[in-house]
Amino acid sequence: MKKLNLQITKLSHGRDLPLPQYGTEESVGADLHAAIEEPITLQPGERALIPTGIKLALELGYEVQLRPRSGLALKHGLTVLNTPATIDPDYRGEIKVILINLGQEEFTVERGMRIAQMVVAPFVQVDWCQVEDLSDNTNRRGNGFGSTGIHVSK
Repeated sequence: MKKLNLQITKLSHGRDLPLPQYGTEESVGADLHAAIEEPITLQPGERALIPTGIKLALELGYEVQLRPRSGLALKHGLTVLNTPATIDPDYRGEIKVILINLGQEEFTVERGMRIAQMVVAPFVQVDWCQVEDLSDNTNRRGNGFGSTGIHVSK
């Protein structure tokens, strides 16, 4: 497994909270914690911007993706609204998470609660090459959405 050194700074409102943590040695996403002073209750359909109390300095060629925690999504309908959120390598502000309550009951975010996962991933930028037509010489042969669905023989 490849390891990357990543510079991280704790902000004053997050000093007592843990750094992002992996749940297991083989986890891809590191848990982010809510760096809020008071609990925030989200009604069904309501969203809020939740600070994490950290800032990062990514190397060029890497991004951070913010993703929901599956347990919060399944049990409470709580998810990251713009998932996966992208943190660019030139961003140096606080990492914040847009949470939305898609559940049927109110949900309260408490200080230190694990609210999202952070995945660090390499990325590429492309040089766009405009052409008049694209080849449709693929297995799909230009068929549109849903054309690779399950085919049942009778």
